[in-house]
Amino acid sequence: MTSNRPYLLRAFYDWIIDNQCTPHLVVNAEHPSVVIPTQFVQDGQIVLNVSPTAVAQFNMDNNELSFNARFSGQPMRVSVPINAVLAIYARENGEGTVFTSEEDELFESDDVEIQEIDTSLPSNQEESKSKKKGSHLRVIK
Repeated sequence: MTSNRPYLLRAFYDWIIDNQCTPHLVVNAEHPSVVIPTQFVQDGQIVLNVSPTAVAQFNMDNNELSFNARFSGQPMRVSVPINAVLAIYARENGEGTVFTSEEDELFESDDVEIQEIDTSLPSNQEESKSKKKGSHLRVIK
């Protein structure tokens, strides 16, 4: 299946805007495909205000989001792959969600061990299963 991250991101973005709040994105600044103002990166992350009043030409699809914004008065085209978005939240109340790392979501099928489980019942349980108890329900006319 495809990643649910772009769908959840759009849903949370719309929900935050609909409630007259300011959406902020936490982005992994070390992702190789991000185009962001590096002077605002802290601890490998950057927080971006993506409200309609703060950005222009905002576009979000299943692969990336992009927009034009000004940082310290300098115009810049920002481009962020969807899998580099770590969280989205409302500035006013902190409501939002944190996304898990894409690497955590994937697993190697070679690492999975499958063990067989004995499904046979012990002989004393087989006997008790064969004896049917009468129903506790009765017919009322």
